[in-house]
Amino acid sequence: MNVFVIGIGLIGGSFVKDIKAQVPEVTIYGIDASEANLEEAFALHLIDVKSSYDALHLADFVIVSIPVDVAVEELPRILDKVNEECVVCDAGSTKELICEALENHPKRRNFLACHPIAGTEFSGPSAAINGLYDGKTNIICEVEKTAFKLQEKALGIFQLLGMRIRYMNPKAHDKHIAYVSHLSHISSFMLGKTVIEKEKNERDIFDMAGSGFESTVRLAKSSPAMWTPIFEQNKDNVIETLDEYIQNLSAFKKLLVENDFEGIYNEMNSTNKIKEILQGIPLNKK
Repeated sequence: MNVFVIGIGLIGGSFVKDIKAQVPEVTIYGIDASEANLEEAFALHLIDVKSSYDALHLADFVIVSIPVDVAVEELPRILDKVNEECVVCDAGSTKELICEALENHPKRRNFLACHPIAGTEFSGPSAAINGLYDGKTNIICEVEKTAFKLQEKALGIFQLLGMRIRYMNPKAHDKHIAYVSHLSHISSFMLGKTVIEKEKNERDIFDMAGSGFESTVRLAKSSPAMWTPIFEQNKDNVIETLDEYIQNLSAFKKLLVENDFEGIYNEMNSTNKIKEILQGIPLNKK
């Protein structure tokens, strides 16, 4: 089986790492805008061949893990090049604009819109790890627009990687993911900004930072080049979630100003039910 990975960082690199472990006869072809990334991926044995779009006709499966703004432009070109038996999957954190861009493509049946809810704050080929997708949810949108035999091919690979499948329409996906992923990244970035601006002496930050701060600000180490286009494409949903979040922060501040610590206790206590909601659900980090 010939698998092409377009964009060889954490997401694409981890994907092909596990495919290699599960399908020994696979050949991994790598395509990346960065020659340095290609060289690094080859040196790390993530890919077997440094390739280009000209070889896409050889592909049985293509995983596209590039920033979502680039994906909107590149996915039509990728589909132009693949053969009729190839399935192309993306891994973008937004789905509506990508699905709209491919709606009338002649090879729309070859595309499966995916969002694996997995990741870390690190990027680049060296960030790729084994088992990243094991037990993680992969959201698939507009599955009915993908040829059935190509759905089966992709689902077979996802099953090998241990992924759980969830189906959703693109609009609902983007709305929900704004709450559980995009807002948490904004919160992390802005917490990091607030602390950096307040604590000019960086040593104080590191000396005093506990596990709570570290875990909350972890996502602030994520790639701005990846996340800025996500916020742009999902702007309306992100603004809605921010409005609600800011309202909750303002209400909490008001309780403090008014010395209403019973109210603060009640707010935190009612939110504690999130433990029950999350119990048994794998931690998704993207």
